[in-house]
Amino acid sequence: MAEVRRVMVVDDSVTTATQMRRMIDAMDGYRVVGHARNGAEALKLHATLQPDIVCMDINMPVMDGLQAVRALVRRDSGVKVIMVSSLGGVAERAAEALRLGAREVLAKPFDSDQMLAAFNRLEDS
Repeated sequence: MAEVRRVMVVDDSVTTATQMRRMIDAMDGYRVVGHARNGAEALKLHATLQPDIVCMDINMPVMDGLQAVRALVRRDSGVKVIMVSSLGGVAERAAEALRLGAREVLAKPFDSDQMLAAFNRLEDS
């Protein structure tokens, strides 16, 4: 049996986080192990859960995704973060997320095929 990749979802929207959980849990080889509502919670949970992949919204209260990815990469240079954003004109923030250490950026709305493709690119990198 193939190894199951552990995924942490970071999004302040419970609705979006629930949709992402359903999408990920339905994929072969991936399972959501935790949910954080902002970057500060993500840092604490990441230390505890040590997920293989972090799917993180860019815009959140308390600590946004850009601040959180910077801190995660500082702590663990091998962390695999996929930034998720619903902003129109996201190109500038997406480029900054990649510069800070995110491996992929997904623009909402996306479907499970797009998410799986992003996960597969992470595995290949």
